[in-house]
Amino acid sequence: MTHRILLPEGWPRPKGYAHGIAAKGTNVFLGGQIGWDEKGVFASGFVGQVRQALENIVLLLAEAGATPRNVVRLTWFVTDLAAYTGNLKEIGKAYRDVFGAHYPAMTLVQVVALVEPDALVEIEATAVIAD
Repeated sequence: MTHRILLPEGWPRPKGYAHGIAAKGTNVFLGGQIGWDEKGVFASGFVGQVRQALENIVLLLAEAGATPRNVVRLTWFVTDLAAYTGNLKEIGKAYRDVFGAHYPAMTLVQVVALVEPDALVEIEATAVIAD
């Protein structure tokens, strides 16, 4: 793997994400994925939509010849921060079920709304495949 976790001396190791990752290879940029399936049907609830969005990312990564281990950055957009913080254990389980124990650099932002009115979360991904 051509990824290197960035952790300056003296900084605490973050839990569930990385501060930064340095990587070399072919870049894969995924647009934001929401919690609906290939038929446009939304998963039930916040955690269900998180799981579906992550599964959608995995499917797109496979199209590029990548896996979750190639992901160097995730950006999460949520419409309800309390729904995120109130479901951390369930979100963590869904994340590990789909992505395994790989924790790239991540940012989470609360937004007023997403383009799809029923979407509760949207996740963008950037991956790097070793050349």
